[in-house]
Amino acid sequence: MAHKSGFVNIVGSPNVGKSTLMNQLVGEKLSIVTSKAQTTRHRILGIVNDENYQIVFSDTPGVVNAAYKLHEQMMGYVNTSIQDADVLLFITDMHENEMNHKETLERIAKLQIPVLCLINKVDLGDQQKVIERVEYWQQKLPNAIVFPISALHKFNVDAVWEKILELVPESPAYFDKEAISDRPMRFFVSEIIREKIFIHCQKEVPYSCQVEIEEYLEEENITRIRALIIVERDSQKGIIIGKGGIMLKRLGREARLEIEKFIEGKVFLETFVKVDKDWRGSDQKLKKYGY
Repeated sequence: MAHKSGFVNIVGSPNVGKSTLMNQLVGEKLSIVTSKAQTTRHRILGIVNDENYQIVFSDTPGVVNAAYKLHEQMMGYVNTSIQDADVLLFITDMHENEMNHKETLERIAKLQIPVLCLINKVDLGDQQKVIERVEYWQQKLPNAIVFPISALHKFNVDAVWEKILELVPESPAYFDKEAISDRPMRFFVSEIIREKIFIHCQKEVPYSCQVEIEEYLEEENITRIRALIIVERDSQKGIIIGKGGIMLKRLGREARLEIEKFIEGKVFLETFVKVDKDWRGSDQKLKKYGY
């Protein structure tokens, strides 16, 4: 049997379930999954290996109309994903009638590569609504293969996986077969902390946050991590610290438990908060923070 390898890139509007699907397909919690939009800011490569194949998944930021320099950078990742995919997974859901970024949808409709259009969250609608959605997207993307799915409940995810394996080209592996992602451990640690901020902090705070791992020391029996949470305003710093430091302690405790599970070892985590005014609007600062 010939070896298959390919890049399977996931695109769609914010909050339609891209990260949830990728985590189901990869089997490791690589992307932030929360009920708030705009959590994934980078492309994240999750790699699934078998002796006969290597599938390289890329989760992208949600497709948005750019309001900040940060959004422009995020849309750059989306555009690259569309260009370099062997198979494209376009995700929508039961609530989305029209993708808010028409240019991206037009590009997807013209692609020569295989496109799977996945209508997520079908558990939230009745059968008639599902049929209507399938017909709607078959009309919008006539070259795509349409699957109704529920990423959260794993409905039809196996069928999507089988179709991906069928469609990726014959090729040697691109990455070391032992790898699960091309991202360093520091990146996943920062994403775990950022996820906790998304879960517990309201309003604009999570969207103005960046987490930097200043220190990651692996000792014999413990990993010591020093994390810096960067916000844009003093008021946001106050929210993250909380009255008497209660919020920061909660974020730190929950993040530490999840990091310990992720790295399968004991962790000592220190968290600090710093204000860096309007970092999302500065090219220089975005570059500094890895965008």
